[in-house]
Amino acid sequence: MSELSCYEQLGVSENASFEEIQEARTRMSALHSGDRKQVDLIEAAYDEILMQRLRQRQEGKIKVPERIRFAEREVRTMPTAPPTPTKEAPAWLQGFLDTPSRSDIVWPAGGFFALSLLSLLQPASAPLALALGVGVGLYFLNRKEKKFGRALAITVVALLGGLLIGAPLATWLTSVGVLFPADGLAASFTFFVLWLVSSFLR
Repeated sequence: MSELSCYEQLGVSENASFEEIQEARTRMSALHSGDRKQVDLIEAAYDEILMQRLRQRQEGKIKVPERIRFAEREVRTMPTAPPTPTKEAPAWLQGFLDTPSRSDIVWPAGGFFALSLLSLLQPASAPLALALGVGVGLYFLNRKEKKFGRALAITVVALLGGLLIGAPLATWLTSVGVLFPADGLAASFTFFVLWLVSSFLR
C-alpha cells in the first residue's frame, strides 16, 4: 500500500493533522461498518499512516510541538534541596537506648520507689533493699532482650555508679540539714539510677 493510497483510503490530505486522521478513520469505519474487508483496509491505511509519521518524526522531518510529550523524552525534574541532616545518637549508643512503653516505666518505678521508702524509713535495711533493687533492675533489663550477661553487667555498673555518686551526695544533704539518714539517701539515689537504666536502656 503506497503512502498516497493510505491517505486516499481515509479521505484526507497528506498534510492532515493527527486529529483529522483519527476523525477520518472513525468516520470511515462507521460508514463501512457492515463491510469487514473495507474496515480492514481502513485500519491498515490508518496503521500505515501512523508508521509513516513515526518514521518522519524520528528522521526529523516532522516538527513536534513542545507541548506534546513522548515517553522516550527525558522528563526533567527540578532539583530538590538535600534533606537537612538530623542529629542522631552514635550507633553504639543507639544499641543501648530503648523507647520504653508506659508499663516499662511504671512497673520498675513502683518497685524502686517501694525499696527507696524502705531504705529511708528503715536505714538498717538499706543493704537488703539494695540487693533487692539489683534483682529488680536485672529482671527488667533481662526481660527486654533476654541477654542475661549484658543485663547483669549494666545493672552492676548502674549500682556502682549510683553508690559512687549517691554516697557523697547523701553526706552533703545530711550536712545541710536533710532529716533522712545518709545510707537511706545513698540507696535512694542508687535506686533512681537503677530505674533509669532498667527503663531506658536495653
